[in-house]
Amino acid sequence: MLTQLWVGTYHGAHDGDRVTVTTTRDGTQPIPYSLECTCGFSQRHTDPAHLDRVAWRHTHPTLWGRWKRRARGLLRSARGLRATAA
Repeated sequence: MLTQLWVGTYHGAHDGDRVTVTTTRDGTQPIPYSLECTCGFSQRHTDPAHLDRVAWRHTHPTLWGRWKRRARGLLRSARGLRATAA
């Protein structure tokens, strides 16, 4: 019996790297829809429409999303510098 079904693949880029997100549906799981990116990001969802939106935005971030990601990276590096200086 086949429980895992291929749903879709999204190709795009973020942080200057080419990425591929694969979405699947696994009927044996309580949260059946999942996505996995070649960057290591993964999530599970109950709604396939929400899964598609998340996968698309992950591979095609908006300008605002790119700015937020860059700001988060700068904050992380600043915290790391403060931790090593202390």
